[in-house]
Amino acid sequence: MSAIDARLAELGISIPAVTKPVAAYVPAVTSGNLVFTAGQLPFVDGALPATGKVGAAVTPEEAAGYARTAVLNALAAAQSVIGSLDRVTRVVKVVVFVASTADFAGQPAVANGASTVLGEIFGEAGAHARSAVGVAVLPLDAPVEVELILEFA
Repeated sequence: MSAIDARLAELGISIPAVTKPVAAYVPAVTSGNLVFTAGQLPFVDGALPATGKVGAAVTPEEAAGYARTAVLNALAAAQSVIGSLDRVTRVVKVVVFVASTADFAGQPAVANGASTVLGEIFGEAGAHARSAVGVAVLPLDAPVEVELILEFA
């Protein structure tokens, strides 16, 4: 068992199957020693667990959980192009888009759902730069979308 697989098992986390793109793109690409993922929605078994805006139909706590799910989907996409998450040497950048009401300003707390689990999985290599962006709407009316840039060896 690889080191990351052992860590995931310890945390009770499983990396899902790669989510099929909803349009004309690929889930992840490499350039040099970087992996860039497409924006990943919080699909669970091919379906969104919730739709709508954070601050209305979706609570911030639920949205943080969906950000966690979306980042696991992003890791699946990355794994599909580099073979093993053990090759990840650094989480470089995380971008979390939050579909939110006009008066909701808690995007950073929602994004913590993604950031926290990356730290749990990768330890110090999981510390990253991040953007948490409030938007009017996301594809399929998803509450969150997450992109990753990872360095790998």
